[in-house]
Amino acid sequence: MPVWKLEIEYKGTRYSGWQIQKNARTIQGELMKAAREIFRSAEKIEIGGAGRTDAGVHAISQVAHLKVSKASETLKPLQIQFAFNDLLPHDINILKVQNAPENFHARHDAISRYYLYQIATRRTAFGKDFVWWVKDKLDVERMKKASSLIVGVHDFRAFCDIEKNQSTIVRVERSEVFIDGSLICFRIGASHFLWKMVRRLVGTLVEVGRKNITVEEFAKILNTNSRHIKEFTAPPSGLFLEKVIYKDDEPPKEFKAVFPV
Repeated sequence: MPVWKLEIEYKGTRYSGWQIQKNARTIQGELMKAAREIFRSAEKIEIGGAGRTDAGVHAISQVAHLKVSKASETLKPLQIQFAFNDLLPHDINILKVQNAPENFHARHDAISRYYLYQIATRRTAFGKDFVWWVKDKLDVERMKKASSLIVGVHDFRAFCDIEKNQSTIVRVERSEVFIDGSLICFRIGASHFLWKMVRRLVGTLVEVGRKNITVEEFAKILNTNSRHIKEFTAPPSGLFLEKVIYKDDEPPKEFKAVFPV
């Protein structure tokens, strides 16, 4: 069965996340709809993503595998890319299609994922769907100190909604706060992510920046799960899946916003 690796960008504003759902519009659902049109004679089509982005969350570079039974081996990646993009809604775009080994799996083969969150320090006429506008003045140096504590292996029970029998231990390889123009950006790279984990981390870092929580208190929440900070969940609008890392890939290096405002 032929296998292809897809690189996808999407604006998540109109969608109920990545994962296909019965009564909701999702990114995976739109891809499957297009795939059924392209591969009409296929008995089986599988599209699996490297990560499940939440409702309203965007992706600069989501990765998925496409497996199609009885598909022609002679189909060129560019043909598949053009066919998908002719059918997909305007806010989902296939950036690249590559031939992949038969055993390639977008999620299982990924080494880590990187997310980037954008906090706006001013009202914007154009970037509302891509930022969280925080009107309060934020102490960025405090936020940087707190974000550095996230690196390493931690139990993120306080920062997520737990699914049944799910481990909440995550290895974070990078966590940083930087400024690009009028945006305060938070980048995090980890082996995997838990439901709402990044948005809860961002919301709590903003409380540190507002001086409602000290860096020491942030460390205590992180290390002891002494408090569940559900009320600090940042909105999905500012969150982007920035990059999925596979063997020999380089992580993001530039201290640059996705969409400057």
